[in-house]
Amino acid sequence: MKALGRLLLLILCSALLLQLFFVARIAVMAWLDPESTSYQRSEAWQLVHSSEGLRWRQQWVDYDQISGSLKRAVIASEDAGFMDHHGVEWNAVQRAWQRNAQAEARAMQAEKAGSNSKPAKVYGGSTITQQLAKNLLLSGERNFLRKGQELVLAQLLELMLSKQRILEIYLNNVEWGQGVFGAEAAARHYFHKSAAQLNAAEAARLAAMLPAPKRFEKMPQSRYLAQRSRTIARYIPMVTPP
Repeated sequence: MKALGRLLLLILCSALLLQLFFVARIAVMAWLDPESTSYQRSEAWQLVHSSEGLRWRQQWVDYDQISGSLKRAVIASEDAGFMDHHGVEWNAVQRAWQRNAQAEARAMQAEKAGSNSKPAKVYGGSTITQQLAKNLLLSGERNFLRKGQELVLAQLLELMLSKQRILEIYLNNVEWGQGVFGAEAAARHYFHKSAAQLNAAEAARLAAMLPAPKRFEKMPQSRYLAQRSRTIARYIPMVTPP
């Protein structure tokens, strides 16, 4: 029993130290721009060991050097309640949980029936802040422990950073294609101009790519991408960025 108690104490202390580490990392980001994210380092490792080699495009730009249209488009596309929530949209998390449970149940029934069904689709309910927490500090694996940590980190980000700073870090680090990270790199890669010069239509198209940027980079004529871009463009004037 003593050995078990010591083990539990060690686990508890390790978990506490990890949370303190995360708090320190987030606090530093209030003044210093992160050099890279956990997701970027993982992607860079894969590219280095791929046949194509490491091709990387990223350039940090300050918040006021990013088109207002892009800020509005990304909020409209990814997180309409960004200005109102505190890191997590609990109703969206619950809906995603229910949809995932239903999809998993259908997949299990199909497997029992012996049919060759596709893997169960995973639905997300993540806010911009949650996406930043996951990409910035966590691994890409999907499990309850990682998701729980993401929810905690999202609320820490909201507590310690302003909405403007959260959006600035997000827009400078989000993936927009194979080895393309951040608004400046995306604007130059797709439109040969700076992030500050993007118009509403261009901003809407970049925002529409975010759920699957690598796929849409290879499918520039996608009908879905064009329709989604037009929808986002209609909402841009209604959004007020931080």
